Amino acid sequence: MGNRISTFASKKTFFYALILPASIIILLVLIIPIAYSLYVSFTDLVLYKPNAQQFIGLKNYLEVLKDKYFWGSMWRTIYFVMGTVSAEIVIGILISLVLNQKFKGRTVLRGLVLLPWVIPGVVNGVMWKWIFNANYGALNAFLHQLHIIDSYQVWLQNPFIALNLIMLANVWKETPVVIIMVLAFFQTIPSQLYEAASIDGASPFSKFRWVTLPLVVPVLVTTFIIKAVWAIREFELIYIITKGGPQAGTTLVNYYIYQQTFKFLNFGYGSAIAYIVTILTAILAVIFIRRNILSSVS
Repeated sequence: MGNRISTFASKKTFFYALILPASIIILLVLIIPIAYSLYVSFTDLVLYKPNAQQFIGLKNYLEVLKDKYFWGSMWRTIYFVMGTVSAEIVIGILISLVLNQKFKGRTVLRGLVLLPWVIPGVVNGVMWKWIFNANYGALNAFLHQLHIIDSYQVWLQNPFIALNLIMLANVWKETPVVIIMVLAFFQTIPSQLYEAASIDGASPFSKFRWVTLPLVVPVLVTTFIIKAVWAIREFELIYIITKGGPQAGTTLVNYYIYQQTFKFLNFGYGSAIAYIVTILTAILAVIFIRRNILSSVS
């Protein structure tokens, strides 16, 4: 009996010894920074007056809720998320339907559609900044060649046009993710369903409407939620192409957090905004968990 207890104790000690290094790393790089940033959100910490820091409770959170620039960035973020994710899903489905067919060169084409996604975000941003350039950009040259415009336009000086052009760049980069997820699901649909539909005389559109679409909806819901969370975090394209301008027209909420925290050095206020956005993002994550994990268990 004594030997069994000693063996159990030694195994338990060995177990804790194995997880100790990983636990220390997680504590240092994850838990402590999160806890400190949460504390900072309850203070008036401004980096150029670090010694004047005071605990102010929920004041930052209340100020954020009354901040018209925060709500402006939130509405632009909602427009950005709904527009980009919807476009990515529609385009992703259309391309997936094509790539799901058997034709020569399909494997090569499947590899090429992933190209925008594997390009680093900074390179992608610089490339689109050149495309939108008012003097030598490819967008002006393309539209001028088609006689759609008479002269080169300064696209990025209009806030609404600038925001939509950034959405275009985001759709180009992120659509391959949707293609991967939808195309992978298309491969799992039994061919017998389409054969039965063909026997009943269904057209290609009817097969998509009554066979493919009902089956793929759960995947689309999951994709929409994941892509929405990613879109809320968009930063690179805005920083490189417009830096939030003109007239804050492209300042999404994530870029507004950057401005308050690292441009105006208002760490307490910036942290409060970040936690409000985190709560909203967590709500989306909960929806995702309830929709997928809990439903699969039941």
